[in-house]
Amino acid sequence: CLTFHNFWFDNSNYYYLIFGMRYSHQRNVIREIISSTKSHPTADWIYSEAKKKINNISLGTVYRNLKTLEEIGAIQIIYDENLIRYDGNTEEHHHLKCSECGVLIDTNIKSNFDEKDIVSKYNFKPEKTKFFIIGKCNKHK
Repeated sequence: CLTFHNFWFDNSNYYYLIFGMRYSHQRNVIREIISSTKSHPTADWIYSEAKKKINNISLGTVYRNLKTLEEIGAIQIIYDENLIRYDGNTEEHHHLKCSECGVLIDTNIKSNFDEKDIVSKYNFKPEKTKFFIIGKCNKHK
């Protein structure tokens, strides 16, 4: 099975062709920054890292490229209370969140719910399931 990450890393120029967009060095650097960390960074952190590689990149360029990367499925957006964080792991997964330091940890815990039950009880059609399990990490037990 060819995952998005394998396809992107091995065939990044072809992936841009599939979505009808030109290759962008800035977009590729931003995607690499996000994919190289498990810290679920904010746009400001991504911007500061991108500045180290592309001196004249602007915060606006970072935001525009984050939006594009999310739209094509190259990254995920995580809404963490009043923060927006970015995740290079595009596989279906959830997060553990430390209530002390705020660290997010990827987990493969599956959510089990009956979609038909949600539709009938709440007249709501689920598209994705995202949740945090909040507790204390090893540093704060």
